Amino acid sequence: MKMLWFHLMPYLDLPEDFREKNPSVWVTIDSGLFDPVRAHAMYNDFMDELEYASQVGFDAICVNEHHSNGYGLMPSPNLIAATLARRTQDTAICVLGNSLALYNPPTRVAEEMAMLDCMSGGRLIAGFPVGTPMDTAYAYSQNPSMLRDRYREAADLVVKAWTTREPFAFNGRFNQQRYVNIWPRPIQQPHPPIWAPGGGSVETWDWCAQNDYCFCYLSYNGYKAAQTAMEGFWKVVDKLGKDRNPYRAGFLQFIGVAESRQQAIDLYTEPAEYFFGRSFHVDPRFAAPPGYTSEETQRAGLVGQIAMKRRNRGAEKMKEIIDNGYVVIGTPEDVVEQLREAATELNVGHLMLLLQYGNMNKELTNYNTRIFAEKVMPELRGLFSQWEDHWWPRPLPASQQQAPAPIGDGARKGGRNA
Repeated sequence: MKMLWFHLMPYLDLPEDFREKNPSVWVTIDSGLFDPVRAHAMYNDFMDELEYASQVGFDAICVNEHHSNGYGLMPSPNLIAATLARRTQDTAICVLGNSLALYNPPTRVAEEMAMLDCMSGGRLIAGFPVGTPMDTAYAYSQNPSMLRDRYREAADLVVKAWTTREPFAFNGRFNQQRYVNIWPRPIQQPHPPIWAPGGGSVETWDWCAQNDYCFCYLSYNGYKAAQTAMEGFWKVVDKLGKDRNPYRAGFLQFIGVAESRQQAIDLYTEPAEYFFGRSFHVDPRFAAPPGYTSEETQRAGLVGQIAMKRRNRGAEKMKEIIDNGYVVIGTPEDVVEQLREAATELNVGHLMLLLQYGNMNKELTNYNTRIFAEKVMPELRGLFSQWEDHWWPRPLPASQQQAPAPIGDGARKGGRNA
């Protein structure tokens, strides 16, 4: 099984009364709450945390894209991924991802991801999310009824740009380009592995299964609540006559691990309550614009993250957060047992772990990361070893990879000021 360290980069200093005085952490959040000087320190700590996860042995480090919010400070995950490409060497870099419908033209995504694949030596995982309604319909004013059609056309264009060797014209409903001829081109052939994160829409299941893309269920409601969505995906896989290779899927889970269960509760209560009470405080009017959720998905009884959160309004205090399974918490043995159950029940070969959340500082984040890497990860490695992961990067051999040069006088010789 593969384990990926996922960072949201949340704003750490939302006030205690944020929920009472602000209707939403997204779209209309008060810009006066943002301190750029504090953000300078946050970004550097966040980068340190991602690099530390690489150093202690996680298979991949993950970044993502969000806009106009205090939930995640990454409007451009490609910027973060570019720095990680230089500061890490043997860890996959998962950009999960670029919200394709927001790019005009989408060939910008094809170019930048190809550039990241070259910079990293072929370590890129290319994530293509539809995007939250807050980001797409409100922050970027896209028509929600056209969003998925725009998204799929953009994905087709990006893949064709990666795999077609001659310049070509593209005439779609939303994109018309006389010349498509991207430079640079990705190292991985025919293209980097494509992952599609989603909240459980029927269309995403179908699209991933038909194209052999990895479906990633990004749930904040715990693995027990995810069973309906994952069973739906695997039924689609069965219907198409494809194998149930667990690496077709991924799942996101909050983690809090410590030497004892009580210590874990003491350490992670404040960050967890901060996340579910402040970071994830979204005005319902932004959560479900007409046309965003298809009729088929509604008929299937699937609901989004915000709607599910509203059904469980009490789950903002630690007892309810734990009882509902939002955070897997306890000793290394406790966490191993729960994650083994989650991975087996959901049949997912890629576990994305949130080991930083809410207002968790760097010291606690690195502690959580280290304990997980040392005492949990080795116990889960053997799961699904009988399957081959076709959705993982294929980097250059070590002999062909360019290591970062050391910073110092020797590295500057021959430069423009030599």
